[in-house]
Amino acid sequence: MILKGVVQEGRTPLEKLDFPAGLFYIIPMEKQDLTILLAAPRGFCAGVDRAIQIVELALTKYGAPVYVRHEIVHNRYVVEGLRAKGAVFVDELEEIPDDGRPVIFSAHGVPKAVPEQARQREMFFIDATCPLVSKVHREAERHFKNGRQIILIGHKGHPEVVGTMGQLPPGAVILIETVADVAALTVADTDNLAYCTQTTLSVDDTAAVVAALVVAYPAIEGPHKEDICYATTNRQAAVKAIAEKCQALIVMGAPNSSNSNRLVEVARNHGCDKAMLVQRAAEIDWNWFEGVKVLGLTAGASAPDVLIDEVITAARERFAVILEEVKIIDENVTFKVPGVLAA
Repeated sequence: MILKGVVQEGRTPLEKLDFPAGLFYIIPMEKQDLTILLAAPRGFCAGVDRAIQIVELALTKYGAPVYVRHEIVHNRYVVEGLRAKGAVFVDELEEIPDDGRPVIFSAHGVPKAVPEQARQREMFFIDATCPLVSKVHREAERHFKNGRQIILIGHKGHPEVVGTMGQLPPGAVILIETVADVAALTVADTDNLAYCTQTTLSVDDTAAVVAALVVAYPAIEGPHKEDICYATTNRQAAVKAIAEKCQALIVMGAPNSSNSNRLVEVARNHGCDKAMLVQRAAEIDWNWFEGVKVLGLTAGASAPDVLIDEVITAARERFAVILEEVKIIDENVTFKVPGVLAA
């Protein structure tokens, strides 16, 4: 028995269709409407864009291979794309042969011991550390020079935290993560303290930790300008602007991306309990969105626009998508690449 189907677009009533007699027709159900609120700003920040440019320009100028210590940014799609062009990613300098090829340090920053080791081996290295991370490094050095104990608010083990703590001798920096950690602090001199923060933290959580530090140590010195970077702040604010309007929210980003994970937390803390982190559209279980009429969509600062486009395309295959961008601010920040690559 052969079943013959008809795809009927629009909303034409079944009784008005001119069907030949004796045939069985399958009339597909109309797609459910889905409004996607696209948060803006989202995706690449200036520091990430600069770091990727550095690798691409080095490959163009010097050819492959170009070695990169750690992931240049925390995004598998970006890393695999650069690997396909000839970038070789390593965990430590010991893995790199003495062949004179360029070596690039990631956007997260590195301890001072790393470039020192590279100099000892006469390596040609290029530092892709985000300028806003470098700003935190200089702050920590200034406080240390002025005789202050430094308290760093950040996530243990994150490359940025490792790099910041590695700017100073062991013991010069105390790492804390939460308000509870403040109560457990033991410091030698309460009148000579300063704090810095990782650049990709939750704005709200960090404000609470800073407030607790100020109460416990009124003389503590802070940064001249907030350490949490503009991109982290803007992306979290954009999620706050849409979270209460959404029944579910997707953050495009990597599991090891601090700023992407913070966006999921922000969504859940501001009215959208159903928030999830996704690396690629192919990973999405669309059954999870059953009954969802409004979906929020954003991307961490190391996730490219193509990943957002993938989700929108996948959604349109399943829903009648209504796309609405909610922009809270325009970003026009850019960072120059190192002079050795600019020519």
